[in-house]
Amino acid sequence: MSPPKQTTGRRRGEIVELPSGTLQVRVFAGSDPVSGKRHYVTETVPDGPKARAEAEKVRTRLPSHIDADRQPRTSATVTQLVERYLEVIDVEVATRAGYESLIRTHILPLLGDLPVGRVRGEVLDSFYAQLRACRIHCRGARGLVDHRTRVPHACDRRCRPHRCRPLGPSGVRQAHVILNSAFAHAVRWEWIGTNPCAKAVAPRAAKPKPQPPSAAQAARISSEAWKDPVWGLFVWLAMTSGARRGELCALRWERIDFAAAVVTIRTSIAEVNGQNWEKDTKDHQQRRIVLDAQTLGLLRALLVVRARETEALGIELPEDGFVFSPDPDGSSWPKPATMTRRFTRMCAALGYDIHLHQLRHYSATELIAGGVDVRTVAGRLGHGGGGVTTLRYYTAWVAEADQRASRALADRVPQLPSPVAQHGAPVLELPAPAPAPAPAAEDEDSAPYRRIASDLRGALRIGALRAGDLLPTVKELADRYEVSVATAHRAVALLAESGKVEVSRGRRAAVT
Repeated sequence: MSPPKQTTGRRRGEIVELPSGTLQVRVFAGSDPVSGKRHYVTETVPDGPKARAEAEKVRTRLPSHIDADRQPRTSATVTQLVERYLEVIDVEVATRAGYESLIRTHILPLLGDLPVGRVRGEVLDSFYAQLRACRIHCRGARGLVDHRTRVPHACDRRCRPHRCRPLGPSGVRQAHVILNSAFAHAVRWEWIGTNPCAKAVAPRAAKPKPQPPSAAQAARISSEAWKDPVWGLFVWLAMTSGARRGELCALRWERIDFAAAVVTIRTSIAEVNGQNWEKDTKDHQQRRIVLDAQTLGLLRALLVVRARETEALGIELPEDGFVFSPDPDGSSWPKPATMTRRFTRMCAALGYDIHLHQLRHYSATELIAGGVDVRTVAGRLGHGGGGVTTLRYYTAWVAEADQRASRALADRVPQLPSPVAQHGAPVLELPAPAPAPAPAAEDEDSAPYRRIASDLRGALRIGALRAGDLLPTVKELADRYEVSVATAHRAVALLAESGKVEVSRGRRAAVT
């Protein structure tokens, strides 16, 4: 095959004749501001008697379109856009601090100097790729060092040659959310005509993978924590109530009803850059959690100890005092970060890589595995949507609970009698155990769509999904189980065939 024949003519762009006779017009479209790569716009013209004249027209038209796209409607940069965006959005202090940190660390260094009119979907795709490649945006530079601290210091063995570590999926996704919202504001303000984020490939959301400690790990953690009774009760309450760390830090004595064995979660302690304050819970709603007799007795015992300590000091324990306060009179709350660090150090000493929030996962999974319906579990955890969030994160444990129930029933049913005919009834011989099936290329019962349908049936059995509830969309099921949309659709169709769900065009499947 002969090499492509190149012709020259105009100052900008080139026309290349391919071996098939087709003409390809190629025009330089500038360099990527993030990666520095050169980009070209190409267009092909079919072979024919007027092909060359048409190619010349294309070579004249493409540069004018490229130049028109480069003319922004405003001279504002991305830095000016995000600064204005932060001025007008209404979010919580902790959320704002997270936005500002991500903007300062990743968005401004890579995109800050660009005019908003020059940001395209391709630029954003390169930006996300850089974040997934290295969180410090090294771009393959040599001689970089990962220092142990950012303050001036003398390097030692802890300062090592740089090794690229990507920004996590949740961080990349959060950067996309911020940019999408900021550019949406720019469209409303008529700074730009369209939102470039709509033309970029949105980063995938992080897949929920809860990793609760095992029963043996939870037992060792609890035993170690009880060496300090107050700390042990904090860890114990995190296990049994599933409350968030900030909610436990904000717990007051007046919110524990010892007569009704109920604790009310109303507020939470937030912490940003060393500053603490009391705020509403994450879902801005209060909830009531029923306590077991043992936990209630432990709280009552701590109350007695606190009352004796304050009496010895000549003061009175206030009813609105904080339960886990570092002060005897309960006047101040414990810092959430301090509790987290203490728990992490304790687990590290036990040889576990477990953080405090995983006790919340432990509480949820043990409740579901014990047969408690997901709606009740969602109410204890403070999940909204009637259990949708709980089901999304713990659906695998719902299936396990169903399997445990099946095994428990098999162990409890009466033993089968010997095959003896009575009163003329036919003899029922027990079948011999079936031989193990030979390995097959694909076991029909273990097919992905059947496993999805089995998990959904388990959710139906224990009440996680009830009549009238909507099933997750096929896209959500496909992402959760890492299968194709067609496989997820086949699972829903299998449930529809058995009459478990009802499917209609244009609507989500619902439980019958």
